[in-house]
Amino acid sequence: MKPEHTGFTHLAYSTRYSLKGLKAAFRNETAFRQEVALTAVLLPLAWWIGEGPISWLMLVGSCFFVLIVELLNSAIENVVDRIGTEHHELSGRAKDIGSAAVMLSLILAGLTWGLLGWQKFFG
Repeated sequence: MKPEHTGFTHLAYSTRYSLKGLKAAFRNETAFRQEVALTAVLLPLAWWIGEGPISWLMLVGSCFFVLIVELLNSAIENVVDRIGTEHHELSGRAKDIGSAAVMLSLILAGLTWGLLGWQKFFG
């Protein structure tokens, strides 16, 4: 089946759908809003803590990684909730695994910021 849109038109539609998804996540997901707020605070600090382009990218990248994983977790939760409201072991497991992914991304971000911050101030 041939795609309906190609080239620049496809890029324009894809961008619009992506922005629509970001808006929906911000509007409907409390955790995403909290992580966006934290990212807004941390990004200016990354310029100060990062002592070169690699460390800066690690700091900024860890923040965006958390946001990306949160978006994927929210998508999983929405799909599971769309299927049905009754409790099912696999639905619960999918949501728990998505939540665990967010937790691991937050741990990675915390370690990244902690170690690079330690190096900046005590190294």
